[in-house]
Amino acid sequence: QGLSSPMLRCPSQRLLDRIVRRYAEVPDAGSIYMDHLTDRDKLRLLYTLSVNSHPILLQIFPDVEGWPFPRYLGSCGRLVVSASTRPLRDFYGAAPEVAADLALQLLTVLRSMGTNDLNYFFYFTHVDAGTFGVFSNGHLFIRDASTLGIIDKEEGSQLTDGQQEYKDIFSCLTVDCQSAFVSCNSIREQHSLVMVCQELLPKLLKGKFLQPVQEKIDSFLQHCADGLADDQGVNEAVAKLAELLKPLRSCDSRFAYRYPDCKYSDKY
Repeated sequence: QGLSSPMLRCPSQRLLDRIVRRYAEVPDAGSIYMDHLTDRDKLRLLYTLSVNSHPILLQIFPDVEGWPFPRYLGSCGRLVVSASTRPLRDFYGAAPEVAADLALQLLTVLRSMGTNDLNYFFYFTHVDAGTFGVFSNGHLFIRDASTLGIIDKEEGSQLTDGQQEYKDIFSCLTVDCQSAFVSCNSIREQHSLVMVCQELLPKLLKGKFLQPVQEKIDSFLQHCADGLADDQGVNEAVAKLAELLKPLRSCDSRFAYRYPDCKYSDKY
């Protein structure tokens, strides 16, 4: 209880079970008997969750199941080895069709993190130009998952307000122990969309297109960024932005993740 990691600010038993069963740094990972974790394994897991939950997220929500993370290959202490990506900041000067494609992928990823078959709601506590990355095939992924929080929409959070102030033995290693935490119930599904509309999409899409298209894009982004108190307004602005961006993409070998499929399917 009380780990400072965003991932565990609003835990459920279902999420904790998933972490323990899928934790890969043990000889018998996935054991149905749940007796494969030694005291040393437990301390290592707790420490990793406290200091940087990124490698744990990659293990329990693997890319082979469709989650938008790079593949986890292993770790040694603080060193994590995963598939390489280029940060989104490298594409701020990209061609208009590339920028439109990445923006659309970004919106799709955020929607999937809010609504998925497992009923987990992922939200960002912070985003910057290094949070997202792009593979060599043009596919966008979440490059840094350390600022992702998770809320279980199926079971809900099992912490009370009093329990949220509980401090574990690791909490003060990386953050101020006096920091106030946001209530789990106050986090809305549009939270991450608003952050991305404020911080990333304006830099990616600024001055990329001819008028009046650029003016419409800027207007939708502004409505999204200002939508802190208007969930419906955020959803509408994002839907209109996605509709506007879709025909601005191109279908060629630069986008290997969807080429040549895009030539034969309306999906792309």
